[in-house]
Amino acid sequence: MKVSVDCDIRESLDKVSSKMRRDYSESLREINLYVGQDNLLARLWAGDGITQMQLCDHLKCEPPTVTNMVKSLEQNGFIIRKRDGQDGRVMRIYLTDKGKELEKPVDFKWKQQQEKLLNGISPEERLVLRDLMKRMERNLF
Repeated sequence: MKVSVDCDIRESLDKVSSKMRRDYSESLREINLYVGQDNLLARLWAGDGITQMQLCDHLKCEPPTVTNMVKSLEQNGFIIRKRDGQDGRVMRIYLTDKGKELEKPVDFKWKQQQEKLLNGISPEERLVLRDLMKRMERNLF
């Protein structure tokens, strides 16, 4: 019985994760973003003027991945890169007005996705679910 339950849990997590990512990806495309770029922008909304290495550390991504995201966001006019005033080798990343304007739509899409996911789950069940998910996260990281 244990093996069956464990497999059911893994399969359910896989299905939920895949469906959420597909739905969320489609939702972000409506505002000209891809999954991952929203997290990069969220870091900049908390305070821009940081380096790509700082973004790598925050996002836990490899530098080429962040470089590609930055290039794409820059091409779409959401961010700009400027040389650091102290060290000309360092590029700092700043939000443009267009990038700042995305904060509310992205937040709305996050909340929409979360509401869909947690629909019908009581506040008490959500607390238990959060604790279980945090434990699983610690097991992996």
